[in-house]
Amino acid sequence: MENKAYPVPKEAQRTESIIKKSKFICDICRVQSKDEAKAFIAAVKKEFPDARHHCSAFIAGPSQTGDMGMSDDGEPQGTAGKPMLQVLQGSGIGDIAAVVTRYFGGILLGTGGLVRAYSGAVQQGLESLEIVMKVPMRIVTLEISYAQEGMLRRMLEGFTAKIEEQTFGTDITFTLIMPSNRVEEFTKTIIEETNGTAELLIEDEDIWI
Repeated sequence: MENKAYPVPKEAQRTESIIKKSKFICDICRVQSKDEAKAFIAAVKKEFPDARHHCSAFIAGPSQTGDMGMSDDGEPQGTAGKPMLQVLQGSGIGDIAAVVTRYFGGILLGTGGLVRAYSGAVQQGLESLEIVMKVPMRIVTLEISYAQEGMLRRMLEGFTAKIEEQTFGTDITFTLIMPSNRVEEFTKTIIEETNGTAELLIEDEDIWI
């Protein structure tokens, strides 16, 4: 299956709300694995050790297919983690974790009230969240003559390609990284521009940055 680009948080985000005297603090962060999500949740708990609850949800990977997790952290089952996760999934954003810290204000919210409070806290956080696109990339190794170097360098920007490494010998060997969906067109173009003299090696697997 072809990997596709998807939106991810650009940077960490924190928002706060008060509902019937209870304070809800929503922290959102980019995470790329279950371990990163756990570390983020632990860091928030450490920052607010006196809070009653630290409910959480995360998706490491694309919003519908990534590795997911959630926790009600002492709230009635299904009133916090699950609705938080549903909001994250509905946003279409991947590589994301949300922790909602609650300072209890003395007034019970009931199960419906809790669902609305926790899902609403995450929704509020997402509304001001900056996102960037996470794009599958591919490594391409290319060997060309010195006479073809200028042509290649002029091509790079058009293919959103970057030079990772270059080695100068009898010819020049470039290690390039570029979006996976541009590799086929790049290969065709470089073969045409070098009259088939370029040597290419394309990695089999995508990498994610």
